[in-house]
Amino acid sequence: MKTALGWHCALGIIPYRDAWRWQQQLVAERCHDPTARDVLLTLEHPPIYTLGQGATTAHIHFDPVATGIEVLRIERGGDVTYHCPGQLVAYPILNLRRHRCDLHWYLHQLEEVVIQTLGHYGLKGERVAGLTGVWVEGYKVAAIGIKVTRWITFHGIALNVVNDLKGFGRIVPCGIGDRPVGNLRQFCADIDLEDVRQQFVAAFGRVFALEFAPKALADLLIPVSS
Repeated sequence: MKTALGWHCALGIIPYRDAWRWQQQLVAERCHDPTARDVLLTLEHPPIYTLGQGATTAHIHFDPVATGIEVLRIERGGDVTYHCPGQLVAYPILNLRRHRCDLHWYLHQLEEVVIQTLGHYGLKGERVAGLTGVWVEGYKVAAIGIKVTRWITFHGIALNVVNDLKGFGRIVPCGIGDRPVGNLRQFCADIDLEDVRQQFVAAFGRVFALEFAPKALADLLIPVSS
């Protein structure tokens, strides 16, 4: 498969609503100009819970108003999940017409990126039939929720690396009540998030036949007219 060029934006801890807005803008730009390069955003979020389109609030076991914890319903698929620092979040903005116009294939490829990333650390990532995500020794370490508009992707992957898992105890993560959530630090005590980011981007490039160059996000976003 011929390798295409893409942009990688490595970001820090970004408020969820900011990253959500950036994704929407990048998608809109690529709907307008399908020749624009694919983009991969990697970042972390401050603590927040997000609900997919079909998610039920019954899977939230706390009162957002009383606790002041933000809960946001968004347009991705999937149920409720939790984001916090120490979790590597990846948002691919891909034109699937360049790859394959098949959402099942795309989800499988995203899982493969995680599996290859884990393999670098000697960890065996596994799929579970009928569910989306990646598990290690029965613990779910990666959640996946996507949205596709005119074959342009956004939202994506949350890989638990060194994050505090207590926040998952307030919800039924991804609507799956009988499988625990874990992070990579459980299996590799000295694992480093920045190293995982590098391995993840390399694996993403292999799986999707993309050669990434670093890019500042500000250079990709077209200024919005006031």
